Amino acid sequence: MIYPRADIDLRLKHAVRRHRALSREGLLERLFERLFRGLVYTQIWEDPEVDLEALALQSDSHVVAIASGGCNVLSYLTGDPARITAVDLSGAHVALNRLKLVAASRLPSWEVFYRFFGSADDEANVAAYERLIAPHLDAQSRSYWEGRSPHQLGRRRISIFARNAYRHGVLGRFIGVTHAVCRAYGVDLHELLGARTLEEQREFFETTLAPLFDKRAVRWATANRLSLYGLGIPPAQYEALAAGSDVRHVLRARLERLTCGFSLDDNYFAWQAFGRSYAANAAGPLPPYLRREHFDAVRARVDRVEVLNRSITEYLAGCADSSRDRYVLLDAQDWMTDAQLNALWREITRTARPGARVIFRTAAEPSLLPGRLDDALLSRWRYEAEQSQALSVRDRSAIYGGFHLYVLEG
Repeated sequence: MIYPRADIDLRLKHAVRRHRALSREGLLERLFERLFRGLVYTQIWEDPEVDLEALALQSDSHVVAIASGGCNVLSYLTGDPARITAVDLSGAHVALNRLKLVAASRLPSWEVFYRFFGSADDEANVAAYERLIAPHLDAQSRSYWEGRSPHQLGRRRISIFARNAYRHGVLGRFIGVTHAVCRAYGVDLHELLGARTLEEQREFFETTLAPLFDKRAVRWATANRLSLYGLGIPPAQYEALAAGSDVRHVLRARLERLTCGFSLDDNYFAWQAFGRSYAANAAGPLPPYLRREHFDAVRARVDRVEVLNRSITEYLAGCADSSRDRYVLLDAQDWMTDAQLNALWREITRTARPGARVIFRTAAEPSLLPGRLDDALLSRWRYEAEQSQALSVRDRSAIYGGFHLYVLEG
């Protein structure tokens, strides 16, 4: 189910708020909370192929994952797990995940599925929604997509798939503003996509992008945590990202890695950042769930996924002991207080089977668990430091400080 709006707001409040309402930090938290009541991500920004290697899925695996934009949840189906439970506090993200699942099972071909979620920019998608998807969608998700939003100037929300869905949501609008600011300085970010080699990508960064970080407006924006809300960085995560240094230098290093750390032939995150879409005609890199060769497998397995509108801690509290074995936390722990972090890991540890795996990302490089998680809990888990570091290096989204893998001992 999708909870009523009042319940959703209450869950978001508990997840985000740490300070008094009238304090500076409290006001920032409440603004961030308000932004997250709607659609934030139309594409998730964690590399699913890194996830799949770390998760090492088996035929009996039950994955519990934070849903976000749904790209990774559907991509995990290519690993053939027994079950996936996707949870999210955002009703909009729940509706997006359910839309993708129904579409995968009901649209007639990969071409139509790709037109809907790959190109995401065709009036025919709205017609396909009306005829093939809506009759099979749950009532609450259908109400969301057929509802009208001020962000869409009164249009129905489903219309974003006729107007490049990747330009919508909080992150999509933030990337659009970033492009506009760069154009004001005479920089067209689309030009990077014409680079033919890593050397040309490096040259674009050094000569065109790096100088932008010395511009007054960019210096101001990177020093202002409010301006980074569009990246999905809440107040607590901003502090972790900074780690006592100038955030501008951290963001420069992350952008450098996104720009020239991986070939454009392999990094669809760079296409989304610099082109605001995937490569035309599916001619470039794509997340696993959108690739032609995976379509039949994803379609055949969508009934293994359930999508729930709740926090991961709340969901696990209702699960039996030793009943789950794969956990995907994204970067949610960066938002958490010590009490919330310990409550989550108590439920993970209780519900985990021997050999269970937990993966997550952090804004800063180190794992955040040592010194914050109760030693009695942490001692049950083995940190795979070498593999975590190797996978961090290979994470093509390039926006996180660290990727972390823990395995339950015994």
